[in-house]
Amino acid sequence: MQSTAFTPSSSSSLSPLKPRRLVANPIYSLPSRFDPIRAFSSSSSSSSKRHDPDSNNVVFPRRSWSLSSASNSSLSRPWNPLVSERKMERFEVKATAVPESAGEGKEKSSLTKTLELGLLFGLWYLFNIYFNIYNKQVLRVFPNPVTITAAQFTVGTVLVACMWTFNLYKKPKVSGTQLAAILPLAVVHTLGNLFTNMSLGKVAVSFTHTIKAMEPFFSVVLSAMFLGEMPTLWVVGSIIPIVGGVALASVTEASFNWAGFWSAMASNLTNQSRNVLSKKVMLKKEESMDNITLFSIITIMSFILLAPVTIFMEGVKFTPAYLQSVGLNVKEVYTRAFLAALCFHAYQQVSYMILQRVSPVTHSVGNCVKRVVVIVSSVLFFKTPVSPINSLGTGIALAGVFLYSRVKSIKPKPKTA
Repeated sequence: MQSTAFTPSSSSSLSPLKPRRLVANPIYSLPSRFDPIRAFSSSSSSSSKRHDPDSNNVVFPRRSWSLSSASNSSLSRPWNPLVSERKMERFEVKATAVPESAGEGKEKSSLTKTLELGLLFGLWYLFNIYFNIYNKQVLRVFPNPVTITAAQFTVGTVLVACMWTFNLYKKPKVSGTQLAAILPLAVVHTLGNLFTNMSLGKVAVSFTHTIKAMEPFFSVVLSAMFLGEMPTLWVVGSIIPIVGGVALASVTEASFNWAGFWSAMASNLTNQSRNVLSKKVMLKKEESMDNITLFSIITIMSFILLAPVTIFMEGVKFTPAYLQSVGLNVKEVYTRAFLAALCFHAYQQVSYMILQRVSPVTHSVGNCVKRVVVIVSSVLFFKTPVSPINSLGTGIALAGVFLYSRVKSIKPKPKTA
């Protein structure tokens, strides 16, 4: 960059009204505009001035400004009172390379969660299949559903106690208010499982679960009666194939009897009453608890409720002496009853674990698929005779359940004035 300077004349003979004479220097030339940085730097020190021997004018020395130096670059910046010059001199812009594995970590985390969820769904279906198979085998030779249900709650209570004792799950602090609110839920939970075992002891597993496909029907009716939740046309439309399919399957069911049919219907009523009660008898937010803890407490309360009822209704029959007296293999009965109780508690625990990870709609769809898997597996294992019309009725009912789980998520549009 070519340096320039201006040289004001020092002669006293010049008139004040006469403009100053600017003397050109072969080295310096007039700047195109005033540079405050240059003027300030040149006039800041009187020792930096020199005289031109030819013109007797004061000439400003040549200054060279460069932005390549870190120490000089601060002069070209506006002064910032918040940042010291020393810090500005050390200021550097560094580019940090983003590791290529950053995106891979998120993908691996998402893949891990997907695999974990898939494993939970698989365990949910597997435990449910084995529960229905072992439970049916025990009820065939030991037709005492109240005793079997009490035994299942007993095993569940022992598992919950072990879970809390060994800190596998945090032991909750339950107040009397919470227990009073949970008690109605425990009552209907006990009745629901008792009626299910009564139905399984009377009819085929596949037919019991076909009837239990009518749970959405009872859910809609009870919600409308006690919660004031009126169903949409889509929901009503999905209920029609459920009712029609169950009716068609019932008419053509080879193992049909009224005791098994009404027991399964009563199971639907009590199970859906539990869902309505959980909304009606809502705990305060600060007193709420997670689903697994709630299920554990309900299991213990169900055992306490059903144990005296079992002794009163069926007596103490689940003893080795009684089983031998009726010609049963004690070891086989105990083993299968224990496995059924273990799977009963395990599949419900896994169900609540899944519900904590997915939406209620996804869980409902998974429950529909689970019912299909249980029906098909029981038909294959027990070689249940199924007619084409019976299969058609079951298929229509399950399709209606799937449709219900999908349209349930459709929210009605708000009415505009």
